[in-house]
Amino acid sequence: MSQPAWPLRDAEHLLVSGSQMAELEQQLFASGLPVEALMEKAALALTRRLQQPDWWPQLQQRGALVLVGPGHNGGDGLVVARELHLAGIAVRIWSPFERHKPLTGAHLRHARWLGIPEMSGAPDPSDPAVWIDALFGIGQSRPPGEALEALLEQRQRMQPGRLIAIDGPTGLCADSGQLLGRVAACAALSLSIGLLKQGFLQDQALAWVGQLERLELGLPAPLLQGLGHDQPLALLDRDLATAPWPQQPEAASKYQRGRLLVIAGSEAYRGASQLCLQGASASGVGSLRAALPQPVAEQLWSVQPHVVVSASLEAHPSGSLQLAGLSESVLERLDAVVLGPGLGGTTATETAAEASRWDLLQRFPGLLLLDADGLNRLAHLGAAQWLQGRQGPTWLTPHAGEFARLFPELANQPPLLAASAAAKVCSDQQPCSVLLKGARTVIAAADGRRWQLREACSAAARAGLGDVLAGYAAGLAARGGGDAALLATSALAHAQAGLQAAQQRGLGGADPMAVAHGLQRQELNTTHTKQME
Repeated sequence: MSQPAWPLRDAEHLLVSGSQMAELEQQLFASGLPVEALMEKAALALTRRLQQPDWWPQLQQRGALVLVGPGHNGGDGLVVARELHLAGIAVRIWSPFERHKPLTGAHLRHARWLGIPEMSGAPDPSDPAVWIDALFGIGQSRPPGEALEALLEQRQRMQPGRLIAIDGPTGLCADSGQLLGRVAACAALSLSIGLLKQGFLQDQALAWVGQLERLELGLPAPLLQGLGHDQPLALLDRDLATAPWPQQPEAASKYQRGRLLVIAGSEAYRGASQLCLQGASASGVGSLRAALPQPVAEQLWSVQPHVVVSASLEAHPSGSLQLAGLSESVLERLDAVVLGPGLGGTTATETAAEASRWDLLQRFPGLLLLDADGLNRLAHLGAAQWLQGRQGPTWLTPHAGEFARLFPELANQPPLLAASAAAKVCSDQQPCSVLLKGARTVIAAADGRRWQLREACSAAARAGLGDVLAGYAAGLAARGGGDAALLATSALAHAQAGLQAAQQRGLGGADPMAVAHGLQRQELNTTHTKQME
């Protein structure tokens, strides 16, 4: 039975493909809503957005050139051109197409009747006006062609930051975020009409999309309810207030607030274990234990005296790890284990020498979070086969390279599809959830639920940041269980801590330690701590 959707499955959070948006529009038209009415509604919302202080002065000073396509995206642009013209903005239009859809053609005739200048030849890419890209929108499936690509490329070189895209830049797939040809229009602002198109959030699209905003279209709730439970949801900063945070009784002891073991670090990567433990501490977990390299263990009392070193972590001459003190009886007293940050690489032969420890972890009924070199070892074991035998829930937190080693057959799929497919194939007796790291991280549950971060701080993308996330997520799991929604909560809180660190300390100050400290402070800003007041 699937868990309740979080956050709300509303227009603010839903991520759709271009084809899904077109299907929703067709349902509206079938209900009796005229196509003309929806176009007018969308274009007027676009115009209101352009009248905001960040763009209106530029439009007044420089004017606007609307690039008009043959379909309804071009029609949206023509209505915007009409409204800007009537508001006194110097507007021109350019459409390099002989034929247009009937409604777009009608708006083009009206624009001519109004006296809006129409260019007969290709515009000068150094034109100082603000360009409004209304060429293709979400219906793109083919490259725009060399002539258009060259024009848009020159535009960005000569007038960077002066292009606004309506429902996505020309040359960019709204479903995958991939380029359809050689280049795309490089937008300073992309306005996604009605719902966010999932392609615009993908890492490879960010350089072309620029600032991404959703324009409210007032879509009726019954229309959105037809989308399945596996429809991806965008996670926003305010969703932390309603996130499924772990809750413990007022009288809960330290052991009732979660028991976590961190297995991390090596001679080469001593700091990884410290960062992972910092993240775990920020989660509020009650009992925190660690298996660490001896040099780290000897100094731990002076920096994190609350951590109990319960096992030593040493490399055997064969290269495999020896976890002295790790046994089934130890695991029985834990709610979660995180393994991997900073362990160091190993070969398939060396991983095989660790077989007895991996057998213990496979039988462990609590949550197992595998990160970094834990994932690389799992790749040697055969990820899907090993995970299908797990006796408890598992969370995987790979970046793209680690994901490719785990699931080479899925590596070329878009992140939303790849993470979901991996979660499903690895789940048998117990669920496996996948957090696929990126500029806009994706989280997928075994039952099909999917989430993607709406924003994150690129300046926080540094070595050690993933170690903090691994410890923090595992700590929350020790307190609240292994449902994927809690993993998504971890990712959102972690991203927001990075953004806050950059805002408070500058881009250079958004380091992993600052993120860990931000995660500790973040509880003060979420409703789940009100019971502590």
